Amino acid sequence: MEHRHLNWKAIVTGVAFAACAPLAGCKDPVETRREPASISKERGLAVIRRAGCGSCHEIPGLDWPAGRLGPSLEGFDDVGLIAGQLPNRPDVLATFIRNAPAVKEGSSMPPMPISEAEAADIAAYLYGLDHD
Repeated sequence: MEHRHLNWKAIVTGVAFAACAPLAGCKDPVETRREPASISKERGLAVIRRAGCGSCHEIPGLDWPAGRLGPSLEGFDDVGLIAGQLPNRPDVLATFIRNAPAVKEGSSMPPMPISEAEAADIAAYLYGLDHD
């Protein structure tokens, strides 16, 4: 039986590279960090309360309700993709908030009865969570 000398350093490097390769598509949190205007964040929280977003989502700054039907929105600024599929940008988020099923087929989040400006304010609030 022939014995081969294994190059363990090459094997370990290859495994490490393969494990890290999927991360190349992840969002760089430093380059995409946003600091929304305070007034937009304040309006956003008011819209979140009025529209009842907390019925389905756990949202920092909202004590009650703390829904569990949808995902927690804590640390939203660091999320790589919206709904696991959409680019995490303010314009995309605002559009998704207003009418999720139109943006992502099969979304269980219902269309929300809010204006474009209100959706932009909610997005500002969510992007500003890590900065408070």
